[in-house]
Amino acid sequence: MLGGAPKGHEFFAGKWVRTYRGVGELIRVGKQIDAGCFNVTICFPLSPQWRKPAMKSSQSSDYTQTNEQRRLNEAREGHIPWKKWGPYLSERQWGTVREDYSQDGNAWNYFTHDHARSRAYHWGEDGLAGISDDNQQLCFSVALWNGKDPLLKERMFGLTNSEANHGEDVKEYYFYLDSTPTHSYMKYLYKYPQAAYPYNDLIETNRRRNRGDMEYELLDTGVFNGDRYFDVFVEYAKQTPEDLLIQISVSNRGPDLAALHVLPTLWFRNTWTWWPGTPKPSLKQVSGQKGVHVVAVSHADLGERYLYCEGDVPLLFTENETNNQRIFGTPNASRYVKDGINDYVVHGNHSSVNPEQTGTKCAANYQLNVDAGKTAIIRLRLSNLAPTAIRDVFKDFSATLQTRQREANEFYKSVTPERVSEDEALVMRQALAGMLWSKQFFFFDVDKWLEEHGVDPMQPGARFMRNAEWFHMVNQHVISMPDKWEYPWYAAWDLAFHTIALSSVDTDFAKEQLDLMLQTFFLHPTGQIPAYEWNFSDVNPPVHAWASIFLYRTEQALRGTGDIKFLERSFAKLMLNFSWWVNRKDRFGNNLFEGGFLGLDNIGVFDRSAPLPTGGTLEQADGTAWVSLFAQNMLEIAVELAAHNDDYQDIAVKFAEHFLWIARAMNQTGPEGMWDEEDGFYYDVLRLPDGGTRRLKVRSMVGLLPLCATSVIEPWQRERVPRVAKILGERLRRMPELANSIHPTGPGHLGYAQRGMAALVNPDRLRRILTRMLDENEFLSSYGIRALSRYHNDHPFVVHVDGHEFRVNYLPAESDTGMFGGNSNWRGPIWMPVNALLIRALMSFYLYYGDSFKIECPTGSGKMMNLFEVAREIANRLARIFLRDKAGRRPVYGGTEKFQTDPHWKDYILFYEYFHGDNGAGIGASHQTGWTGLIAKLIELFGRLDERQFLDAGRSAAFAKSTVATAGR
Repeated sequence: MLGGAPKGHEFFAGKWVRTYRGVGELIRVGKQIDAGCFNVTICFPLSPQWRKPAMKSSQSSDYTQTNEQRRLNEAREGHIPWKKWGPYLSERQWGTVREDYSQDGNAWNYFTHDHARSRAYHWGEDGLAGISDDNQQLCFSVALWNGKDPLLKERMFGLTNSEANHGEDVKEYYFYLDSTPTHSYMKYLYKYPQAAYPYNDLIETNRRRNRGDMEYELLDTGVFNGDRYFDVFVEYAKQTPEDLLIQISVSNRGPDLAALHVLPTLWFRNTWTWWPGTPKPSLKQVSGQKGVHVVAVSHADLGERYLYCEGDVPLLFTENETNNQRIFGTPNASRYVKDGINDYVVHGNHSSVNPEQTGTKCAANYQLNVDAGKTAIIRLRLSNLAPTAIRDVFKDFSATLQTRQREANEFYKSVTPERVSEDEALVMRQALAGMLWSKQFFFFDVDKWLEEHGVDPMQPGARFMRNAEWFHMVNQHVISMPDKWEYPWYAAWDLAFHTIALSSVDTDFAKEQLDLMLQTFFLHPTGQIPAYEWNFSDVNPPVHAWASIFLYRTEQALRGTGDIKFLERSFAKLMLNFSWWVNRKDRFGNNLFEGGFLGLDNIGVFDRSAPLPTGGTLEQADGTAWVSLFAQNMLEIAVELAAHNDDYQDIAVKFAEHFLWIARAMNQTGPEGMWDEEDGFYYDVLRLPDGGTRRLKVRSMVGLLPLCATSVIEPWQRERVPRVAKILGERLRRMPELANSIHPTGPGHLGYAQRGMAALVNPDRLRRILTRMLDENEFLSSYGIRALSRYHNDHPFVVHVDGHEFRVNYLPAESDTGMFGGNSNWRGPIWMPVNALLIRALMSFYLYYGDSFKIECPTGSGKMMNLFEVAREIANRLARIFLRDKAGRRPVYGGTEKFQTDPHWKDYILFYEYFHGDNGAGIGASHQTGWTGLIAKLIELFGRLDERQFLDAGRSAAFAKSTVATAGR
């Protein structure tokens, strides 16, 4: 809040505006709803007055910041490196494009899990519960050996596409339990069997199963029978930005005493082999205090630091260099190689580690015997302080760890609404922990990678190579990943949704992520945003403009002013991206867009990333809706920038007109348009080589996404750009057919509080689409909105082309097709990102209509709801996926009894890629907290509304009571 505010006003969107805070105003629309209270772009209450304080100062009525919030401020304003060390290791570097030097581009087979322990990676590192610096020069993780496995457990194991019946999948149980945004405190859990890990059983059994079978999971092997496993908890606490405390707690859940080797491991990413001329760093054992073994770290960039290991524990040293003899049958460059510690511990090969106690990889070999039901604790410290500077290395260890735990609790208390239940708070916190643990250092110099493959894309006739057209790209940053095992590479549209969830705890990091995708070494010179590592040229939905204005409004509400420089630099690059869409994906210049698979993988009858079997082109309802929303977002940004530079009014006109052209083209009812008047739904249009057209009548998310191209226009926004309003008014006067194709707006059509509406759908179409969307026999599941209507369960959509049948069935769980690896399915399951956008759209419509628009929800129930209530109903159903039901079961875990009933499993939440359309069970990547982390934002949103309603009711009661008392006197 800024000083000097007029009473009852707040500085918002560049001016003082009247504030109305009660959620009752929002629900009943009894008073004006102001944008300062309820953000028109994202529909989330974000003002600091909605934020619950963690503590209250005894010196002032103002609320004080938590210590974690102070650290965030220090990182932003004082450049104190609180985020330098974090969970930046991948959980799978093998099998990635970056490490693929094959001739056929089969990354999985070229660099396998079996090779990972022996081959030095080129571009990154992986590990179990690992951390690194923000350039991943020095890495730390935990390795384990139960005395029975054929190799150390240094990294997660999973199946590749060719080994699994539903595509690649990690076959381990691990959980991100906690993390603050500066990683001042983090907690992680890995469940390690005491019996030999069943590597071959998992591979062979899954390989025998077909796409119609269930996956064979680690619990199915029986390796956890009798609870014979260890819970390995790993906690990190920062004493200072450069001084990390590490505690490993090993709990024996089995009935008998069990042995375990725990090997905290420290190593350097190998830069000296791959980058000639790079100084080689070193690790070596040095003397320390009694009862503490010390590893000295020396690195040209990081300087000197030390790993302190409590106890009389042997230190094992080797080199992080490839075992060429094992992998390639050629002599090793070094006597000591990457798998030397593995061979020493597992095979007893004492010559595989360096007796000189020096190298570039080392591990402390703790050998534990843990009684049944007991816990053993290991303590370490990775510090920039030398042994001579510390009198007692572990003196304040426990106190500091407890302090950071308490501060993490205070921080999450400050961002969690009081009115949410204990279980909702647990889900919210673990979702955000998963978001923060899923950061990864991503390094990929594409030009160097191509050179190492013998490809020079600048030379005429150069052979084709994956991503050759992206030779300008150099990625070398900490990036939010969808899933650090299954998707250990960024995806552009995933990342935009990640920033929405991350904004609940770290707006600065969220903004940095959006900035990255628009930087010179990411954004293609043509203006295309890179899609993902396997094919940067594939096309993801253009949601970065929406995320940019979201974050701008978020910061504006939280700090009293928005980051106009962030918005302006984003807008400039997004202009390039918008031009790319218009010039590359509107093939015929008719304002109907293609786009390809657009992140929806197998949603259509054809593979949208491949040439159509019919020939011709596919004009996509989702692609066109995405670009329409893009134009609306750019219009809003231009209006915001116009408050600082009047020239942006002219650019605002450009995007307003783009929206009108797109709406006119899309909403035609004839064969050229996408709206089907008979069905009351939008469909893709197949444009055939002979000039004919055909609507592909698949009732899918493709037809719901036009609802999302919806934005409220506040009165103050119109007032800010009078020239825009005048030009558009004249345009619509001359071309009234443009106004007929969109939601009514402008003079004579203003909604509640004089709001306007930019939307593709008019009131009649809105009602017709919602009637289908809210039908439990079609899109509405007990757990959210399905990606495909259940109508297609009994009525599959079928097309025959040249004797081949192409079919779309309702598939509520895994895919039955190998399209996109077979591990992703948009033909029935529930996906969090599109559900969140639909909720946003409903709440935007509510801001316009208030209670004047109601609809039956569910369809056929006789229960009428306004659109806010519909949005809340969908959000509640999404949250239901993760929350305990009346029987104490979480739908996300389906019929897996261990997760439903065992006290050591039932409260650890996994946030899957997508969810079963009928029962809510988690499917796909098990740790894709990325966009599924949006559930935390939804819990926060509706929790704030509940909190506000409760406070307003209390204030009203107190006012009434005091009034009666005064009257009595």
